[in-house]
Amino acid sequence: MPSQAQIKFGVMGGLNLTNMSFNKDAVENAVKNKAGFFIGPTVKFTLPVVGLGIDGALLYDQREAKVDAGEGGSQTIKSQSIQIPINVRYGFGIGSVAEIFAFAGPQFGFNIGSKNKTLSEWKEATAEYKSEWTMNNSNLSANVGIGATILGHLQAKVNYNIALGKTGEVKQSGLVNGVVGGVKDAVKGKANAWQISVAYLF
Repeated sequence: MPSQAQIKFGVMGGLNLTNMSFNKDAVENAVKNKAGFFIGPTVKFTLPVVGLGIDGALLYDQREAKVDAGEGGSQTIKSQSIQIPINVRYGFGIGSVAEIFAFAGPQFGFNIGSKNKTLSEWKEATAEYKSEWTMNNSNLSANVGIGATILGHLQAKVNYNIALGKTGEVKQSGLVNGVVGGVKDAVKGKANAWQISVAYLF
């Protein structure tokens, strides 16, 4: 039977496990992954071609990573953003009970939380040092994953979200007798994540 175009709205929520990666080993080895979450409205378009569809969502997303900042102790990098994933989906039905599908597509993110986080700093009479994480105002990533829809309403998905550029950077600088010295190149960081979500479609 030919497929018909349909649209369904719903609510989606889930968990993510952030995998922070940096282009310098000294920072890379100091990072530990932490869990976060996301929630928001979602929409599902079923195209008039058997098996094809498009998923979209508007999500509040929070991610965290724990950084060992040496003498500054452990610090938690937290990002709060609005994420807009748009995925192309291809699936096949198992009778009238369920549909299994694979999906992939871009995701657009916009930072709404604090942009800067001091990781470590110290001051003496003639010198001071500071290491700071600065997050981008926006970022682009890509999703690839699989999922299933049961009885046309309950949907579960698992995917990997891949950062397509730097999520932020670590800047390190120092002052000696009021003169800038020992400024190091910024260390670029990316926040990839495994994500598990469930949604209810009305």
